[in-house]
Amino acid sequence: MVVAATVRNLPLKLITPIQNCIAVIISKIAKERRFLVNRNLTRVYGKTLEGTEMQRRTERTFQAYARYWVDSARMQGLSDFQIDSGFTVEGFEHIENAWETGIGPILALPHLGGWEWAGRWLTCRPNYEVTVVVEPQEPKELFDFMVKYRESFGMNVVPLGANAGKEVINAIKKNHIVCLLCDRDIEGKGVKVNFFGEETTVPAGPATLSIRTGASIIPVAVYQETNSHHATVCPPVSSTRTGTLREDVARISQEIVDVFETLIRAQPEQWHLMQPNWPSDLLALETFRDGSP
Repeated sequence: MVVAATVRNLPLKLITPIQNCIAVIISKIAKERRFLVNRNLTRVYGKTLEGTEMQRRTERTFQAYARYWVDSARMQGLSDFQIDSGFTVEGFEHIENAWETGIGPILALPHLGGWEWAGRWLTCRPNYEVTVVVEPQEPKELFDFMVKYRESFGMNVVPLGANAGKEVINAIKKNHIVCLLCDRDIEGKGVKVNFFGEETTVPAGPATLSIRTGASIIPVAVYQETNSHHATVCPPVSSTRTGTLREDVARISQEIVDVFETLIRAQPEQWHLMQPNWPSDLLALETFRDGSP
């Protein structure tokens, strides 16, 4: 795409102020997204932020999201050495230990920071095959571009859909590292959890796949830093069977979300969740659209 090519050819010191400026403008124009970001920040901080502080933190959220896209565009023009130089990680032994069992681990991630950079970094590591599940995006041209973009790095891309489960199971059996963004229930068929003090649903996939295959579920967050990215890899979530399948899927999913809360609280403004994610969001959004208080 033309925009991606332009970003790759501009110096970073010029791109950063431009991306931040555009992000602030979008934060003012995209009223519904700003409204949802405000609600999420309130959830994470556990209180309603005052006007100026809320505005500042909301703008930072949009700036972090803009950087995600800019970094994604830039990566195609970077060498493996440059990718590695711009990345640090703690807790990687959890991934190594799980991979050495011969059953590919499931990395469970929230929409936080720069997860795309981490996926690219993994493809640079010897021995590892990486499979990612991607959600549909509009327009279709953008979705197709992102699929080809990830495949160009050597990632195995599985579109979210009816056949995704079978393809991911095959990847796990082949000892691929499987990356799943799972803090948002896109299909609306997920399992109920308590997320930041409010009931919602999240995808049941990570828990179900772990039970079926024996794969470790490893929560991961990738934070944007000034000139780099830093990944925090958490210990595996226990998927030992203790009850019925439904009970175990619910328990494991809740444990994943509990870890996500801690990871998100470390950098709330890097949480790029700008769609309704709780039932109350849909009701609040209707009221917002109607212009009601």
